[in-house]
Amino acid sequence: MTETSLQKTAITLCGSLRQGSINEVLRRHVSMKLREAGVAVTDLSLADFEMPIFNEDLEAEHTPEAAKRLADLFRSNDIVLIVTPEYNGGITPLIGNTLAWVSRQKPSPFRHAIFGIAGVSNGKYATIFSLSHLRDSLSKVGALVAPTLLGIGPFDETFDADGNPTEPGIQWKVNQTIRELTHFSRGGI
Repeated sequence: MTETSLQKTAITLCGSLRQGSINEVLRRHVSMKLREAGVAVTDLSLADFEMPIFNEDLEAEHTPEAAKRLADLFRSNDIVLIVTPEYNGGITPLIGNTLAWVSRQKPSPFRHAIFGIAGVSNGKYATIFSLSHLRDSLSKVGALVAPTLLGIGPFDETFDADGNPTEPGIQWKVNQTIRELTHFSRGGI
């Protein structure tokens, strides 16, 4: 079996822990689409990776096991999908803290996977500000981020009762994101 014929693996996570999060609906939908494309997907909840607010004094004393486990998952999967809402035009504190802890792990957990970023907002700018912020942050730590920013908004009536996008334009963007995540590669770098 050649490397190109091996099944790709992915982890997906959501930057919101809120019950009924519309971003969690999008995460589940994209996970399903990745599975349909033949990817072995592990859905993660950041609630299972408790980490204190990043502080270098804490890091010197004890790096949380959760940060090490999550870094290992970033390193060992071909695709990392982060779906997150927008808070005040930026990424959520949960995502910021998660990336702060994970970025401190060695070797770099950002040099293997292709990263996809997505989000849903009730505003007309569809999380574009937070996704741009997230892309910039990920790029600065060496991540290769797929080109499509899967921003959706406003979210009213965007998804049906089964969590599927109802608009053809959104369906196209989801499919484009899947194509990019499954076809781009770090090229052995």
